[in-house]
Amino acid sequence: MSEQELARLSVEYRKKILKYIYKAKAGHTGGSLSCVDILNVLYNDTMNVGPENFSSADRDRYIQSKGHTVEALFVVLADKGFFPESDLETLCQYKSHYIGHPTRKVHGVEQNTGALGHGLSLSVGTAISAKLDDKDFRVFTLLGDGELPEGSNWEAALTASHYKLDNLCAVIDCNGLQISGPTAEVCNTEPLDAKFEAFGWSVRHVDGHNLKELQDTFAALPFEQGKPSMVIAHTIKGKGVSYMENQLKWHHGVPSAEQYELAMEELGGVL
Repeated sequence: MSEQELARLSVEYRKKILKYIYKAKAGHTGGSLSCVDILNVLYNDTMNVGPENFSSADRDRYIQSKGHTVEALFVVLADKGFFPESDLETLCQYKSHYIGHPTRKVHGVEQNTGALGHGLSLSVGTAISAKLDDKDFRVFTLLGDGELPEGSNWEAALTASHYKLDNLCAVIDCNGLQISGPTAEVCNTEPLDAKFEAFGWSVRHVDGHNLKELQDTFAALPFEQGKPSMVIAHTIKGKGVSYMENQLKWHHGVPSAEQYELAMEELGGVL
């Protein structure tokens, strides 16, 4: 897909994220807006997965470790045809499968996630299974920088290196903010690149909103044979809406009617 087509989709995805969060009166707005460009490139340019091959053992796998930003994932899955977009009208409603974290009851979701720090472990296990079964599929996972202090991440990182999982790519949505404050103040995990390199990973930095950079980075996988790949994607929480960008309160925030209209105007202007 061309960069121009991806750019148009990113704006449309942001509008839909806000639309369904506003309607549901619940959602993780800032993180969904910061990671949606990554999901856009993965699903529309990089991964071999879609509704037509989701039951195939050879499909690529995507596991969203930062499950609380499920609104971004739902919007992208709907656009890819995994389910009718009209289903999202029920987001966070009673008896709806479209809840605040990924669940396998939704077509296109690989794993139930949301307990932070578990997604990388699940991804490592899935990548090991591919090696054992002599399969060529790749495993992608999206982590939040705020979940990295969880010890299970580092056990998984060590295991991925030990088993030479060059079929695994982890992406960190590195927006610098989590629910309780800046990540550097809550529990500083920098330097991330040096830490993961010390654990045996091949690491690259990327502008998480530069679609061409994301395309080129994912096209270069694996970065090194015999090593898992780590992409540190530098992003902006609330990206695309001026009053939300880099604002902690939008980690979990619902816009008012006036704020919603302003956001739609800004995004419409970009289109």
